[in-house]
Amino acid sequence: MDLNKQGIQYMQEGKYEEAAKCFSEAIEENPNEAIYYTNFGNLLSAVGDNERAIAFYQKAIELDDKMGTAYYGIGNAFFNKEDFVKAKDFFEKALKKGLDNSDTYFMLGMTLIQLGQSRLALPYMQRATELNDTDVDANFQYGLCLAGESMIDEAIEVFLKVTTLDANHSDAFYNLGVAYAGYKDDNHKALEMFNKALDIQPDHILAGNGKKIVEDALKN
Repeated sequence: MDLNKQGIQYMQEGKYEEAAKCFSEAIEENPNEAIYYTNFGNLLSAVGDNERAIAFYQKAIELDDKMGTAYYGIGNAFFNKEDFVKAKDFFEKALKKGLDNSDTYFMLGMTLIQLGQSRLALPYMQRATELNDTDVDANFQYGLCLAGESMIDEAIEVFLKVTTLDANHSDAFYNLGVAYAGYKDDNHKALEMFNKALDIQPDHILAGNGKKIVEDALKN
């Protein structure tokens, strides 16, 4: 197995020191190979060293300005540093460089949400779910975007899908409760959803408050 593949395997196994040694040796042997710098950047990101990770990604881009994974890596590093404006820029560049996958669309959508632009995030979250329809996080965030734009019927459909993919997703059940109570005027269904959320997570404060509100409404 070559050094690059060995390093990736070590990373997947959580053996970061061994992975670093492999990537370092690979770079020494082939200092003009962009993918090795990208993978070292991925390793540094995995251990939370975002500043050094960015430097390795930038070196990769200097060697190959078409390497979409390097732009994506920088985007992730800036996202982790909560510099969402720069993160957005690099995720967009990753897409332009051909990194057309679910993760890129998802992270660009998440960045726009962090920037308070959920309407702009909506099509990216939708595309993320189209490319990977079993991604629980992408579907949940897509549901939140739909709800935020008052597309409640569509949001309910997506939240129900989330609960099918993950039967223990308390936040999906909570949001279903909100949708049924606040928009569908179905307090019985809302109570069922809030109860499911609380069965999964008894300390879910928002679900507890929602349950109390609909129980009071049903009594009256």
